Amino acid sequence: MQRNNEEIKKQGAKTKTIRIIGTSDLHGKFVPWDYALNEKSPSGSIAQLSSAVKEYRTENTLLMDGGDSIQDNSAEIFVRDNDVHPMIQGINALNYDVWVTGNHDYNFGMDVLKKTITDLKCSVLTGNVYDTDGEPIADGYTFFTVDGIRVAVIGMVTPIIAKWDAQNLQGCRVSDPLKETRKIIDEIQGQYDVLIGVYHMGINNEFGVPGSGVGDILKECPEFDVMISGHAHMKVAGKMINGVLTVQNQDKAKTMAVIDLTLTEENGRWKVTDRKSESVDIAGYQPDPDILELLEKYDRKAREDAETVIGRVEGEALAPDYRQGKIPAARLQDTALMDLVNHTQMYYAGTAVSASPLFASDANLYPGEIRKCDMAKIYQYTNTLYKVHMTGSQLKKYMERSAGYFIYNPAERKISVNKKIPDFLYQLFEGVNYEINLSQPVGSRIENLTWPDGIPVKDDDECDIAVNNYSAVSEILIPGTVYEENDMPVLLDSDIRSDIGGIRELIRDYIINVKKGLVTHEVNNNWKITGIG
Repeated sequence: MQRNNEEIKKQGAKTKTIRIIGTSDLHGKFVPWDYALNEKSPSGSIAQLSSAVKEYRTENTLLMDGGDSIQDNSAEIFVRDNDVHPMIQGINALNYDVWVTGNHDYNFGMDVLKKTITDLKCSVLTGNVYDTDGEPIADGYTFFTVDGIRVAVIGMVTPIIAKWDAQNLQGCRVSDPLKETRKIIDEIQGQYDVLIGVYHMGINNEFGVPGSGVGDILKECPEFDVMISGHAHMKVAGKMINGVLTVQNQDKAKTMAVIDLTLTEENGRWKVTDRKSESVDIAGYQPDPDILELLEKYDRKAREDAETVIGRVEGEALAPDYRQGKIPAARLQDTALMDLVNHTQMYYAGTAVSASPLFASDANLYPGEIRKCDMAKIYQYTNTLYKVHMTGSQLKKYMERSAGYFIYNPAERKISVNKKIPDFLYQLFEGVNYEINLSQPVGSRIENLTWPDGIPVKDDDECDIAVNNYSAVSEILIPGTVYEENDMPVLLDSDIRSDIGGIRELIRDYIINVKKGLVTHEVNNNWKITGIG
């Protein structure tokens, strides 16, 4: 049991404090600019982290990062350069002590990852990935001495990389992080005063794989004092899991975790007697001018890349501009814009069905050139692509929930929206034909649901559907939200083609490589609203 600091001081015990600063999932954000939107984005960046770290760093501080650094925010344009990646230059400039590989750092192949590891000037840890020669790609643990305190750090990556990056990991072996962790702790027992974990894994397991979340790790390995968890992009200022202080950060440098450990000398040994943590929001920090100067040429290159012409629209705009009341026409009828989005999702997920929201009410592409940054006009958010298996009855249930977005007043013949269902959860479906009869009660509105060949969708039919990650994890895969626990769809794949990027980047790739740069007003009108008189 940890003792109160005041009690320790009264007893005259000798104490010391060390600080751990943890970051994770920086995802290409080296300066405060979003290259997909081609606009300022001061929510977080390496340059702003530098200012925050300068404020919080003490002489007894270790700075650690949990990976996912070189992917997203157009960072992919730098991964093949002979130069050091700007994210890695930023990490080196901040004098990090530890970096652990994240799943997205494997997206570009092992040669890129190995160069990344070589370019880093800090300890690189990943104890559960073995190269084609059977040797680990990095150490599983390392030691530091801070003010006489012996600190051991263990680093692991989610084992699900074996699924997501199977092609890039051919000949390599991804082992169980729980077994590797237990082995390391048993090996280094007695050699440390403080044990820190930096794991590119969320708290909960993924795909039902045991040991793929730090919750499982900490149940079996309570020796840790602190666990810096990553991957989940969630802010956890401090949560005790089996007696271990666990923190998480939001993505793209929006937050950093600051942990203070108090140690007391007992019988010639130092023991952790108090642990405190906080989550620091980075948006309030100005970027460090030295980092801006260091990375200025990369910022300039990425902004120029955002203006790259990737194709053109010929003929009509992809969506109508008019509204019915406050509802955009593109939510009331099928459009070439949403057919483009859904066909993109179906193509890369390899599914027969797709569902996507219309995020921005003014989303459109007009005749003329299409620039890379215009993808944000089509798809506003940085969602990734998921693949889910459903039965026909599950599909219809999901469609009925989505159809509850509308409210219809027959007396006034007026359509409005249900404010309990956000715009981003109203799905537009492709791969089936259907009607939304607004004269019917919620839950009984989907009519004439057929496959493209006109055959009715039966309850026991089966299909795979492409959806974005938010829809999957906030609705489809949460028992009691759309489905009961005994009738759940099955997640088949997540973060599909993350080597290209999220759905926004997949649309770009689809325009370039599938549409060959030419986009026209193609709409199949597979759905319509009825029952409105």
